[in-house]
Amino acid sequence: MKKTVASLFIVVLVLAGCAPDFGEEQEEAIIDENIDDSLQDTAIIPKYNLDEENYRVLIDSNLSQARGVITNQVANRLDIDELEEGLRRHSMEVYDPDTYYFQEGQYLTDDILYNWLSRYDEEDQPSGLNPELEKEGKEGEKDNPKYLSHILEQDYLRKTDDDSVELAGISIGIAMKSVYRFRTQLEDGTYSPYYEEEISKKDMMSEANDIAEKIVQRIREMEGLENVPIMLAIFREEEQNSLVPGNFVAKTNVAGDSSSVGDWKEVNEENVMFPSDYGKSTYPDIGATLVDFEADIGSYFPNYVSVIGKGFFQNGELRELTVEIPVSFYGKAELIGFTQYVYGLVLSGFPNTYQLEVNITSGEKQEALIIRDAGEEEGTVHIYR
Repeated sequence: MKKTVASLFIVVLVLAGCAPDFGEEQEEAIIDENIDDSLQDTAIIPKYNLDEENYRVLIDSNLSQARGVITNQVANRLDIDELEEGLRRHSMEVYDPDTYYFQEGQYLTDDILYNWLSRYDEEDQPSGLNPELEKEGKEGEKDNPKYLSHILEQDYLRKTDDDSVELAGISIGIAMKSVYRFRTQLEDGTYSPYYEEEISKKDMMSEANDIAEKIVQRIREMEGLENVPIMLAIFREEEQNSLVPGNFVAKTNVAGDSSSVGDWKEVNEENVMFPSDYGKSTYPDIGATLVDFEADIGSYFPNYVSVIGKGFFQNGELRELTVEIPVSFYGKAELIGFTQYVYGLVLSGFPNTYQLEVNITSGEKQEALIIRDAGEEEGTVHIYR
């Protein structure tokens, strides 16, 4: 839910640049006070953050130096969103949103990333972090899969006494595959069908640890990052066609005066689809709640398709539940009545111990949205025009 609301507020923020001045000035700051005046960049610091769970993002600052790389490297759009948003979420434990500002990565450029993400080759690609291909063909790919998909950089800055902001820490998300999907070139120049090779979590973590060590050592060689604290987090992707994203599995902090990776802290979180055999067996209470919810909807609206739920769990506890109800409507009154009925079911059938979002859709169109924050007795309903 908060992801949806946040996006709406961002639109308001952008549009506000063209709106009349209502007397609330944004702060302006210089990025990196140590460089020559002619090269200094000016950024606007937003006066307010959206809520306690969001960073203030520098406005008019430089965009990511690796724009577009993530979409070329990570196949599942859901993985992309979770990697980016999840890295910010874990960064909050290190960089307090009350005192740190967020900026997209400025140091790992697209050229650097594509070199690092390639296979290692002593002559042609010595910077490659994926395993060297020791032999050609299907068996060679299976024996040495590409484990690493992407390296995501996020920068965190603090304001100084002279109205400048300086880099105070960075976060690095290391996206690793759970399934290696590949094809090989045949003798006639055509390509084979796609093959898929599952990668165990144990093998993935072993590779990720080696990769993380090399990344930290390389970062320390970059100008401006010699003594900056680094938060590292390992993300395990889901398969390409999964309806839920993967999740972070481990994280660690590297002090500003260190160039080595210490012990990893296990991250216990996962995204689960309902209905599914795994969801039913692992979280039976949530599964049963959604079954009852679906039955109540079916008694009111017999020609709906089904209820689809996606749950985000941390340490075995449900933190966020997103529910989609696809239905065909024949009039606005029918939609309003159905939404009112579903809202009643939400209040009576779901505990308020987690964040809940219900999307009512018709075809590709969003018809209504119901949201309720954890701890709140009531929610908010919006019916789209």
